[in-house]
Amino acid sequence: MPQPATLQAATRSQTGKGAARTFRRTGQIPAVIYGHDRPAEAVTIETLALAKMLGGISAATTIVDVTVDGRAPVKAIIREIQRDPLRPVNILHVDLYEVKADEKITVSVPVRLVGVPDGVRNFAGVLDQVLYALEIEVLPGDIPDHIDLDVTALTIGHSLFVRDAQVPKARVLNPAESPICSVVAPRTEEAPTVAEVVEEAPTEPELIRKPKAEDEDEAEE
Repeated sequence: MPQPATLQAATRSQTGKGAARTFRRTGQIPAVIYGHDRPAEAVTIETLALAKMLGGISAATTIVDVTVDGRAPVKAIIREIQRDPLRPVNILHVDLYEVKADEKITVSVPVRLVGVPDGVRNFAGVLDQVLYALEIEVLPGDIPDHIDLDVTALTIGHSLFVRDAQVPKARVLNPAESPICSVVAPRTEEAPTVAEVVEEAPTEPELIRKPKAEDEDEAEE
């Protein structure tokens, strides 16, 4: 299970795009906390503190202890991070979802491939991963950091599917027959087409003879 993280927040009364821009200029990120048993609460989070926290956790799977205005912390998970499309490093807004210890939630957990496939190691195949995360339903305390999938025995032309992933204490929501990865044959480069070169037969050099003088011709007759 991921290690819990902490975050300080402050309530805000101003909303809208103009207020959000003002907050961001002063080093604050607009955010909202919501959940089943609480109305949405608008807050702000210090930009530097948020960036530092995100640098050390997996945002999708980490439970965050959020303290608002010094009150008792609530446990929440980051549901969405909105970023500037032109400068993704700039965070525009954060959605925090309060969780309860006895209520299952749906989260997206990264898939980690472990080992070197037989088809890669012995036959120069290529490991192709098509599914990088699984949606699972799980209690907050049982969220895994990642889901490991052993690919060591995978040969060329064979795949591993969602049904092959084992996630203790969780229910996988992806279709069981969805492929996660496969080993494909190495790509072979087509030989370049060689244009036929028609070689012309060498022409004999023109023989240049000195014309005979008329008197020489008459002498030979």
